[in-house]
Amino acid sequence: MKLSPARRRCATLIAAALLAGCGGSDSGGSVSCDVASLNSALRSYMLDWYYWSGSAPNPDPASYSDVTSYLDALRYGGDAVVPRDRWSYIQDSSSFNQFFAEGKTLGYGLFVNGLEMQLPLKVRYIEALSPAAGLLARGDTILSLNGRSAADLIAASDFTVLSPAKEGDVLSVVIDSATGPKTVRLTAATYTLTPVPVSTVLTLPGGVKAGYLVLKDFITQAEAPLAAALESFRAAGATELILDLRYNGGGRVSTANVLATLIAGATNTPTPRLFTRLKYNAAHQNSNNDFMLGDGSGAGFARVVVLTGVRTCSASELVVNGLKPYANVVTIGGASCGKPFGFNPVPNCTSTISAVNFESFNALGEGRYYNGITATCAVSDDFSGALGSPAEKLTAAATSYLQTGVCPPASTAERERAATIGRRARIQATEPGERQGMWTEP
Repeated sequence: MKLSPARRRCATLIAAALLAGCGGSDSGGSVSCDVASLNSALRSYMLDWYYWSGSAPNPDPASYSDVTSYLDALRYGGDAVVPRDRWSYIQDSSSFNQFFAEGKTLGYGLFVNGLEMQLPLKVRYIEALSPAAGLLARGDTILSLNGRSAADLIAASDFTVLSPAKEGDVLSVVIDSATGPKTVRLTAATYTLTPVPVSTVLTLPGGVKAGYLVLKDFITQAEAPLAAALESFRAAGATELILDLRYNGGGRVSTANVLATLIAGATNTPTPRLFTRLKYNAAHQNSNNDFMLGDGSGAGFARVVVLTGVRTCSASELVVNGLKPYANVVTIGGASCGKPFGFNPVPNCTSTISAVNFESFNALGEGRYYNGITATCAVSDDFSGALGSPAEKLTAAATSYLQTGVCPPASTAERERAATIGRRARIQATEPGERQGMWTEP
């Protein structure tokens, strides 16, 4: 993405803040990567670029033995409206760059319904090019992982076994089958992500057609298949759109902008269409950034059904909020994660710092969905059925709504359970292999 002069200046200032904190200089001074220098650099950076600079704690860095614990101490503690910062994090740079730049990751490609904290433990998603592909399927019931029972894993809320330390690590998965327990062995590998695993056209009763699309990650590798999918939907005569973001934790704002442009379609007015406005802290108002919808090709989708849940986060929520001024956006599933904040990730020695730098708002000034974007129709995911199958629970709810304009009935118990899961998800760490974030090049 080509940066404007203002954005390049912002990038230079952010890098300089960290470099100065580490003892470096623009003229080639060496950078120190000991804990004391890293903590000092982090403090300088947070005082300058952190969204809540001036309101967040500012403890002495000398009291902390590692950078991660110091970042935790620097987090904004929240107030009566805004929750405590649970989003800022530090990650190994090689892993960050591999995922968001190369579109690859190390893992098994197996994802479970860990946030729900209940039995049965199920396979909810499999990466198409991962070690788990073809060996496990969505809906499989897991009895144990590396010898630990599903009940034990859920009770401990510990699914770290799904995150290998290196290529070649082995995960033993015991699943239930028609003939009894079955053991599947997965070997960790670095695999290529498939950000758009499913795109198909569903024909509804009466002949109306709906394009159905799963987007797993907002990475640049998604942009070409997204454009191809939307073009094929229009060519097939689809007038409705079902966008499945239930397992999408976010990613690049620029890719979210591409998707929103594709959905909004061509415009007959010369008036620019604001997708999102990113607002920085008081010291960096000159870095505020507007992302505009481009002039897409073909007719826009006047009604968009988005499948959401507690794993729908950051850039995914940005699409829902950003499209609202231009389309009838209906959400089906559960409330989203509640993260209208984003980052300008910056390297600091071998790590990448993603501290909250900005908050996002749509063309109507709407945002601040700190408790998530509430689902129009509450429908619980049962983690069974192929994504995009007309019989899969959330997909069936979406097609029903498109035909009737009425939400499927939801019991009080179902709504209460969804609310409980949402509250838990907002205080828990993400599940292994998942990435939650909304970021843009500074």
